Amino acid sequence: MCSTAFSGLARAQAKALGAPDQPLLIIEHPFGSRSREEVAALAATLVERIAETVRLAAAAGAARAGADTAAAPAAGAADGRLIELPADIEAFHQACSDRRWSDGLPVIPPTPARVARMLSGSSRPPTAVVATLAPGFGAATVELIAVNAVMAGCLPAHLPVLIAAVEAAADPAFNLQAVQSTTNPVTTWLIVNGPIALALGMNAGINCLGQGNLPNATLGRALRLVMQNIGGAWPAEMDRATHGQPGKFLFCCAENEAASPWAPLHADRGFAAGDDAVTVVAASGTLNLNTHSKDADELIACLARSMAYPASNDYHYCGEPWMILSPEHASVMAAHGYDKAAVRRMLWEQSMMAAGQFAKRDYERTRNARLGELPGFDGSTPVPLSRSPQDIGIVVAGGPGTHSVYVPTFGETRAVTRRIEA
Repeated sequence: MCSTAFSGLARAQAKALGAPDQPLLIIEHPFGSRSREEVAALAATLVERIAETVRLAAAAGAARAGADTAAAPAAGAADGRLIELPADIEAFHQACSDRRWSDGLPVIPPTPARVARMLSGSSRPPTAVVATLAPGFGAATVELIAVNAVMAGCLPAHLPVLIAAVEAAADPAFNLQAVQSTTNPVTTWLIVNGPIALALGMNAGINCLGQGNLPNATLGRALRLVMQNIGGAWPAEMDRATHGQPGKFLFCCAENEAASPWAPLHADRGFAAGDDAVTVVAASGTLNLNTHSKDADELIACLARSMAYPASNDYHYCGEPWMILSPEHASVMAAHGYDKAAVRRMLWEQSMMAAGQFAKRDYERTRNARLGELPGFDGSTPVPLSRSPQDIGIVVAGGPGTHSVYVPTFGETRAVTRRIEA
């Protein structure tokens, strides 16, 4: 059952799951603007349609009873065909665009020689399945990940980072099904920690979220191609983002561990400081926070108030917002004696918003989602962005300057960290 805007996604996903003839009950979009009376009438009609569909299916099943059926092919089986495409780079680019294999930008042809060279970056067997990726539930083998890495411009040394990122994105806590198919502009942000970031030459400093660094750019882009080409999240089909965002091309950086006054992110998440790790975050966008304050309390209060806006998914779905602190802002806080736990607590407390500031329908969905957590929920209830201060992520990155970056999230997702097996 889905709305008209999601009927393409429903049919594509049913086909991917091996049930192309699955009956669909389609509701006219938009659904949320209907009155309660209209919803009640629609529900009664749908119940009748569901019952009729079940009766027809039962009758068809009885008619087929005893009949021989051909074995269906295994779902998600890897297709190892070699396909000839034009050698001319412009014609190749057009062919990839026509087949929806690219992100719209030119890609490097994944010839057998290039893929073999990429596979040299990992000791895992090429046919090993790293994960099954929603919403198309394609099997992400090491070889298919390597194909997309070649297309994105990665080097063989980047492959272990990409493999770990794919594993992290497929973790149920990340909620890839929703991240890939929502109307929200959410994208996957990669944060790399450990000695491997320096060894690969990743950018953790000036312009770390911008252009100009090969591993940052190609790793972020490669994960997007994997999620599209193996996960099946093609725009306007399974990817239903209303607007999307530039970060859907790529969103990747390293943490500036050398300039941070605190332990690195992956150490906060249970790994040793000397480990190599990648964290995936479902980011809804970025907001530049520019303040010259040198008073830690005033600085944190300013950042916290900037995190509070009524249309935030994090309030409505109890999210996991992130703050990228510049080294300058982090040093102001550390000089005052604040560790990351103290900063999280202050951000959490001072970014609370009275429920009465939400739009009426947003108030109702927030109340339904968080009543158990916030008993006595009413218009005066202070609503935090997350369940606890520990759910606010903090990364120190960037170069000199009085800027930090707020990264709100999709809400119904949790960041996942995986060790990189170099």
